Amino acid sequence: MSTGTETESEPAKHRAARAGTAAAPLPTAPCSVVWSKGHAYVLEGFRARWVGVDDRGRPQALSGAELQRRGWSRTRSTN
Repeated sequence: MSTGTETESEPAKHRAARAGTAAAPLPTAPCSVVWSKGHAYVLEGFRARWVGVDDRGRPQALSGAELQRRGWSRTRSTN
């Protein structure tokens, strides 16, 4: 029996989240890890910022908006 309203399936939601597309929101759980430009970034829950290192190993903090602009994924890419 159908309720008349279709929702996106769970596997489709997970695929979209893994893809790191602009449509997929960043994770919100503290200590979540995402990848951007070959570097890992961890969400600091108490400050709501993403912390990682730049190409020279210096600490770098990004806002969620900055990370969205740079592009991100849940897995490390080879690019």
